[in-house]
Amino acid sequence: MHIMEGYLPVVHAVGWGVASAPFVAFGFRSIRKRAQEMPELKMVLGVSAAFTFVLSALKMPSVTGSCSHPTGSGLGAVLFGPLVMAPIGAIVLLFQALLLAHGGLTTLGANVFSMAIVGPFVSYGAFKVAQRIGLPVWTAVLLAAFLGDLSTYLTTALQLALAFPAAQGGILSSFLKFGGIFAFTQIPLALSEGLLTVIIFNLLAKHNAHSFRNMGLLRDAGGDL
Repeated sequence: MHIMEGYLPVVHAVGWGVASAPFVAFGFRSIRKRAQEMPELKMVLGVSAAFTFVLSALKMPSVTGSCSHPTGSGLGAVLFGPLVMAPIGAIVLLFQALLLAHGGLTTLGANVFSMAIVGPFVSYGAFKVAQRIGLPVWTAVLLAAFLGDLSTYLTTALQLALAFPAAQGGILSSFLKFGGIFAFTQIPLALSEGLLTVIIFNLLAKHNAHSFRNMGLLRDAGGDL
């Protein structure tokens, strides 16, 4: 997820930045709209942003000297929609690049696209599909966070494959190589993130049951998961 500073060719770094910019811009508008419609949930939005910052700042050793990270973006995507997470993720990744040396300024666009755009959209879609087929809310949240995490890393693997295609096998071979490097640690890490997201969602739901029901996040009168 955190492609390091200066790692991508200039064309790719600029391209991912351009691709991410509209999502971030529309995301700020979405945040303002949400804040006006449901001012009582500003604190929940802050918790979602903090959750993303803390989880994505954790570094887990992977193979071949690389690292894996949780993303934390699934919670906010489920609660407020995927667009909200684009500016939140951009701010989180900017601070991490400046303060923690995670990622970088030149690769900010690529990192935002994978963690703050693709991941949240997958999480949101997975949650809605799980709800539609009648799965319990806790299962829908678990799937949302799990699949959002994995999709972030698959996107990063694709970004690296596009930038550095293998001499033999091209982009596909490179994608399988990068994806395989992260798979050993990322699959159990994504599952752990999913379980933690369920716990935080449950805690927030108990204190905001009425608002969550109005948002379509809870189906029953009691607000149980």
